Amino acid sequence: MTASSAPSVTRRAQTRLGLLLVTPLMAMVVVFLLVPMGNAVYYAFVDFNGINPRPPFVGFDNFVELFQDAAVWSALKNNVIWIVIGTVAPLVIGLGLALLVWGVGRGGLFYRIAFFFPYILPQVAVGVVWGWIYDPTRGWLNRGLELVGLGSLSTGWLGNPDTALYAVLGTAVWATAGFIFVILLSALRNVDSDLVDASRIDGAGAFSRLRFVILPQIMPVFLMVTTITLVGGFSVFDIIFIMTGGGPAGATEVLGTYAYGNAFQLNRISYGTALALVITVMAIPFAIWLNRLQRRLSLQGMGA
Repeated sequence: MTASSAPSVTRRAQTRLGLLLVTPLMAMVVVFLLVPMGNAVYYAFVDFNGINPRPPFVGFDNFVELFQDAAVWSALKNNVIWIVIGTVAPLVIGLGLALLVWGVGRGGLFYRIAFFFPYILPQVAVGVVWGWIYDPTRGWLNRGLELVGLGSLSTGWLGNPDTALYAVLGTAVWATAGFIFVILLSALRNVDSDLVDASRIDGAGAFSRLRFVILPQIMPVFLMVTTITLVGGFSVFDIIFIMTGGGPAGATEVLGTYAYGNAFQLNRISYGTALALVITVMAIPFAIWLNRLQRRLSLQGMGA
């Protein structure tokens, strides 16, 4: 073998090794993503009730019905409320907690564990416990309001259509804020403290330091957790299904629970699948936009 042929042999070996390492991942993508997505697209264009092995082709009828269904628009409205509040609130709370704990020396580990613990709890356990808290007669929330003289605010939080969605949202925010707190606290560890001290000496207030010094340095991480939280708002299902099942009277119905109800309770598999595809199509542009923005900021930071 000549010396000139050695690099080409090495490149071929590296290529084979790369393909070998990527093959298991690609197989998982095909089995767990592409095949289910192909099945979903197929079922969305037929009328499958879960029994007929040869469902009739109906074209875009499921999607036409979907856009004419008033319940879909009501569920979409609840999704929008969830996306806005369920994204902004945990981000603000998580960032605030991270900033408070950032300068803590001893005891920092305790705070990280305490705030992160709700996120790792099973959603079933979270839903059941908060269901007890919201109980209209024995719940801690109503009892606490009565103890501080605000008994007039007591209500059946999960049974009142005016409060049910926001009660479940409060539970979700409580469970999610700890995750954001831990991620942002880790990002704050890499912030240049000299710049923060210099801005303090120059007379910058706390908000100015946060806006112009701290946030720009952690923005890629901030956008990452924003993407995760926002996309989760489109596909939210478990906590609502556990706590209210979409009730009362559809007050907490979102697209995920409505799709589940049609697919598995009414045996309208195709209609539920069409709803699920719409959820995916709506979430993808936001995820791509935030991901590109995050990568652009990361590259700018590396260039700096």
